[in-house]
Amino acid sequence: MIEARDTGSPRPDAGGAAGGDFWPAESPGRKKPAPRLLIGGAVALVLVVAAVVAALTLTGGEDEGPDGPARPVPTAYTPDFDGEGFRAIASRDVDKRPVAPGEVFPAGVKTVRSGAFTFTLAGSEIATDCKAATWGARLQADLAKFGCTQVMRAAYVSPDRKYTGQFIAINLASEEGVEQVLRDLDPATGAGWVLPFNPKGAPAFGAGFSAAYAKTYGHYAVITTVQRTGGAQPGSLNEMIEASLAIENPADFVWGRLDLVAPGQGRRP
Repeated sequence: MIEARDTGSPRPDAGGAAGGDFWPAESPGRKKPAPRLLIGGAVALVLVVAAVVAALTLTGGEDEGPDGPARPVPTAYTPDFDGEGFRAIASRDVDKRPVAPGEVFPAGVKTVRSGAFTFTLAGSEIATDCKAATWGARLQADLAKFGCTQVMRAAYVSPDRKYTGQFIAINLASEEGVEQVLRDLDPATGAGWVLPFNPKGAPAFGAGFSAAYAKTYGHYAVITTVQRTGGAQPGSLNEMIEASLAIENPADFVWGRLDLVAPGQGRRP
């Protein structure tokens, strides 16, 4: 299994441009608050930072495709492969109905909040052409192999327009497919990524520094990506974690799906 990892980029010293508190601490007294995407135990953040601009497509958080739009990848990526609690919907055989727009993006997620962060929905869509919503031959091949039928995307913007976020949910045939897609999304593989959804009037998402958090929810892959508008490096990854908690709110639809298949289980802990 390929996991996100530090590719060797130097960590700034305390007092440097990013500050000594930017990188995840390993000491017990400095653990980060775990987002709901990372339910199931303490998860150490791991980073992917591109180092060789001329040799890799993972450059500056963005690669301009020769025949299409920019191809952004996150600077920091944290996957969670633990689908515990969602085994009842590990296969789409028991959850065949396509996800409807009003189900994943109801009125309740037009404005989302977590801590000091508030975001407003700038736009959303559900693509049934999984290839058109992504880039990368390897990722697209695995999406086809594992039965991708929907890529749900939404763009969020903070009221001051200083932060932007993307919510992504991918409907696959099985949990096995979700796990493979989460491996593909590790930027170190160069397999590809989901194209950002940039509705008219919203700040463009993608270039520069961004952080992504991915979770296995049965046969659904749920990903949130967040950044300071324009891609400036945040003061610390805590900032990105807290922002991602707000962007994750549309994932509530998976609990409803779980409850339909296994009544009584579709309740948040």
